[in-house]
Amino acid sequence: MKDILFSNINLDRNRYYFFYIGELKSYGMNLFLKDFFAKKFKRDVGIVAVVPDVMKQYNYENIIVVNSPSKKILENDNKLVASRIKSDQFVRSVSDSKYIVEIIKKIVKNQGNLFVYMHESNPEMTLDSIDGVQLLGPKSTIANEINNKVLQYTLLNGIVPLADFRICSGLDELIDSTEKLRKKWKDGIFVSLSYSAAGMNSAITYSLDDILKEFKDEHKQYLITRYIPHQYDPTVLGVVANKSDIYIAGIADQRIEEGNKFTGSTYPSILNSKLKGKLKEYTRIVGRVLAERGYRGIFGCDFIVDENEDIYFIEVNARKQGTTMEFCCTMEQSLPKGSASIPEIEYYAVLKDILPENAMELDDNSDKVCWSTYNFKLKEDVTTKECLIPETDERKLFANVANREIGKGYMILEYPGGNLTIKKEGFLGRVVSVAKNREDASEGIELGKKTLWRYIDG
Repeated sequence: MKDILFSNINLDRNRYYFFYIGELKSYGMNLFLKDFFAKKFKRDVGIVAVVPDVMKQYNYENIIVVNSPSKKILENDNKLVASRIKSDQFVRSVSDSKYIVEIIKKIVKNQGNLFVYMHESNPEMTLDSIDGVQLLGPKSTIANEINNKVLQYTLLNGIVPLADFRICSGLDELIDSTEKLRKKWKDGIFVSLSYSAAGMNSAITYSLDDILKEFKDEHKQYLITRYIPHQYDPTVLGVVANKSDIYIAGIADQRIEEGNKFTGSTYPSILNSKLKGKLKEYTRIVGRVLAERGYRGIFGCDFIVDENEDIYFIEVNARKQGTTMEFCCTMEQSLPKGSASIPEIEYYAVLKDILPENAMELDDNSDKVCWSTYNFKLKEDVTTKECLIPETDERKLFANVANREIGKGYMILEYPGGNLTIKKEGFLGRVVSVAKNREDASEGIELGKKTLWRYIDG
């Protein structure tokens, strides 16, 4: 089985299955979709997950691990190594897998159809060309188009507040434009390729050397913006249903390190009600622009707020955010029983162009839970020590804090296991802290980070 590192598939003919394709960090959302399908179809529902995450042990039913770099190391050196794989390469390997295609055809034959749920819609995904298979998410070609930062600024110029920007075709024009603007944009120039995420393919620059160190491609398009010093980096999670209906799940404060590297978020946002109202308004405007281009499904909008409380749009992420699961858990504890979950809302948005009748938006002043997350990304290769197993699941942690069974708590998710080499740019784990206030939530993050440090050899 080419590129398949692990599989424990054991299908039950009496269950209704759906597929999930993406990183384990979004796996928890499948549990909400599973609950919705069980209620809607009145059947026992199962999940088949295809993930790139390399771990020593998988405590999931019906999981397939696809990671060609790690598979190659295992075949050549007989050693399990956790390597990062580019999303395009991962999805292409999944789509090309005869083993996965056979499983899909078997499920379709048994139940008549199959929904595929993804962390991010990707043009390399071709499994929905199989009869009976349907992507439960944004159309991949539209999502890929919208994730282009140059297109975003072109579409939104004059519609939402943007920092001063220029579009450069090729490295020569990038160098020429930044040199001319540097005296005018004294706080720095943010440079990004058309496609960038989580600090990759982007940088805050202050000199020609900064440009040449980070960017090499002579022919690609670059977006340059005036860097604006700021304290707040809010992100808004939403769902596009149609040109009129843009659902807002909530606003969180991002933790940005080294100027442009996302490492986690905290909810609820510390911003005042007026600013939150403007952020929601701008996000609905952006959502309507996406809807006009045919986009349906989950999206995120990132902004900054400067010392004068001026808001500037930064980017759209036409996919599930890293903290979508935390918003799912927050909604479950804060909204009336029977309210639609985010996966349920996306189902109606994608398939019916509407919001479900039971869709309700969160009150950002809810006192049920406060949460914070931290993505522990590695800057060099490391080898882990003994195994670390979380005591409970994330959904239960939210419930326990919301119901005051415990005052606060944190957990470590997606830790890959002991005695395992993790390559640079990989993740040692993700810390989720839930409490009643930001101070306790922050304390949980620090405790989780210290715990993870203890599991690095040396």
